[in-house]
Amino acid sequence: MTAPDQNMTPSVPIDSDLRFIRILYLNGPNIWTYRPVLEVWVDIGSLEDWPSNRIIGFAERLTTWLPSLIEHHCSIGQRGGFVQRLRDGTWPAHILEHVTLELQALAGMPTGFGRAREMDERGVYKVVVRAWHETVTRRAIELGRELVLSAMKNQPFDVAAAVAELAELADSCLLGPSTNAIVDAADDRDIPHIRLNNGNLVQLGYGRAQRRIWTAESDQTSAIAETVSRDKALTKKLLSQCGIPVPEGIVVHSAQQAWEAACDIGLPVVVKPLSGNHGRAVFINLDQQTEIETAWRIASEEDEDVIIERHIHGQEHRLLVVGNRMVAAARGEIASVTGDGVHSIEQLIEQQINTDPRRGETENHPLNYVRVDSACRLELERQGFQPDNVPETGKKIIVQRIGNVAFDVTDQVHPETAAIVCLAARVVGLDIAGIDLVVEDIGQSIIAQQGAIVEVNAGPGLLMHLKPAHGTPRPVGPAIIEHLFPQNSSGRIPLVAVAGTKDRTAIAQLVAYLLQLQQKQVGLACRHGLFIDQRRTESGNHANWQGTHKLLLNPAITAVVAEQHPEDILEHGLAFDRCSVSIITGIDRQHDLSRYAMHNDNKRFMLYRTWIDVVLPDGSAVLNADDQGLHDMIGLCDGRVYLYSENADLPILAEHLNNNGDVVTIDNGQVVLKRTGLSIELMPASQLPLYAMTRSQILAAIAAAHALDLPPDMISAGLLAYNDAQG
Repeated sequence: MTAPDQNMTPSVPIDSDLRFIRILYLNGPNIWTYRPVLEVWVDIGSLEDWPSNRIIGFAERLTTWLPSLIEHHCSIGQRGGFVQRLRDGTWPAHILEHVTLELQALAGMPTGFGRAREMDERGVYKVVVRAWHETVTRRAIELGRELVLSAMKNQPFDVAAAVAELAELADSCLLGPSTNAIVDAADDRDIPHIRLNNGNLVQLGYGRAQRRIWTAESDQTSAIAETVSRDKALTKKLLSQCGIPVPEGIVVHSAQQAWEAACDIGLPVVVKPLSGNHGRAVFINLDQQTEIETAWRIASEEDEDVIIERHIHGQEHRLLVVGNRMVAAARGEIASVTGDGVHSIEQLIEQQINTDPRRGETENHPLNYVRVDSACRLELERQGFQPDNVPETGKKIIVQRIGNVAFDVTDQVHPETAAIVCLAARVVGLDIAGIDLVVEDIGQSIIAQQGAIVEVNAGPGLLMHLKPAHGTPRPVGPAIIEHLFPQNSSGRIPLVAVAGTKDRTAIAQLVAYLLQLQQKQVGLACRHGLFIDQRRTESGNHANWQGTHKLLLNPAITAVVAEQHPEDILEHGLAFDRCSVSIITGIDRQHDLSRYAMHNDNKRFMLYRTWIDVVLPDGSAVLNADDQGLHDMIGLCDGRVYLYSENADLPILAEHLNNNGDVVTIDNGQVVLKRTGLSIELMPASQLPLYAMTRSQILAAIAAAHALDLPPDMISAGLLAYNDAQG
């Protein structure tokens, strides 16, 4: 790297470039961090001679375009650190890292991990940035490259357009805010998640411990309950039979029937499609025949079955029920405009309502835009107006009565009302439900004030509770996670990773066999195929990301053993976030990793320690004590550490025992498990199964089995049985 100097030059050569040599998406823990990242190999070419302090105006242009770069601490460790590096002199790859992260942040993604590291070839760097989604981050670094080059060459760049493009891409690719709130809550509980499609279908947990969500629906949300909730007449019937207050209603199929039903029920009434949702084509407080007939025609376009209901006086509320508990509540407000004697009602809607930053068309907005649709026109007609009318100054005009439920009232809900909405969810059969009710005062009992539940909704939106237009955001994501995963439930199953030298496959097979002795349904991914309970389900090499991933998705699997290949972690990252046991048989120093620029001992160490970094606090690492390169990993594990060796006299074993570590070795002809003050003899070494295995491999498997709480006598019996089975 060339040191910066003070020979300032107006601009860099016009043909300067940042060339992307290679792009790797590491979709899991990797050598850089625990989270998915994009690793981009960048050749900065002649720009190696152009640190930022040599380019007149570059730092000023960059910080003018992206003023929020002032928040980047960089290696200086304080606010403004990166800007200081810009002024002192830093190189394009490092700048590209920060610009890419900032573009993602401006597009609505949280800031994240970033690194820029030199490679052996002059001018070539690895730029690593947190990847919230591969497609989004690829585009972010492409735009970052264009921005950096434009700033260097003093050429124009439309930052706003770049951010808007990324925001639109993120909106189409990333999880929606409701789903993301649940996933974030799972992450806070250290519950893993896997996205199953391009939408909001997410698996929480692994194997048999998994649960699934699709936005605010879970795998406990039955199809019957969802179907019932869509049928408003059936829902009301079931609720009424259980003593829950609902407005009486009649299903009609013509305008004449609508008016006759309204007369039978008593005016005013509500008109709405029987299976509608999100407040579409819902008209309230109607008392004129023409209004009711017009409302029926509009509602019938949504559903041929239209329901006429008694109008309940009061305000619209949405209460969220999760697992038989009311966890959040929001109140609606009527949307209105005030005349100024100059602008039409349609113009006033845009000026006074739709300019509110809380309103928008995306899931990130708690309130929707108010549109001059059929419902709005009908509401205006009832007041004697048309959208193009100019009302007098000070005249208040209602433009929308429903659809503005985003004002938090959770703490005000009367206990009896909370109990009734929980009962309503159970009657319909929903584990997660949005209950719409109308009452004058949410602080009073729904019964006492003759309020009523008007709808029970499956898959309720959560944004009104996560980002209320007014009031306190509610932790609805954690509430759903607590419902799906009660305390002491982690969503995890025993997961053993076997990495290192050529001994891996045999160890993985033996560990899988021993785990079956605990009545577990074990999935094994190794070079010999994909196995479930010793039955090969797929042939070929599955010691890779894809093989492990398949087992984690399988809801029948109760334990996973996965052989790991060093190249796979460099190409894809790990398929799991954390594991119960990591076995490392040794650092393979002969393996050619030059394709990944990982050829020296320090880099190999960083590669292999990744398997240690992901061991759970209640898990264990199993290390080959005969490989001195692994000794420095002992202190890196969050859980316990087992050392194994045939040589009981290795000094590292005694040192490890003194530090309250675990040892598996052969001592005086016996296979022994040792811990400070404890020594358990498993079996004579002469009885060890040796079918296509070394003693060292068997000791590694013994250590892993003991770490997974297999009793010593079960391990001994299992080894003897394995020898017979293989022979």
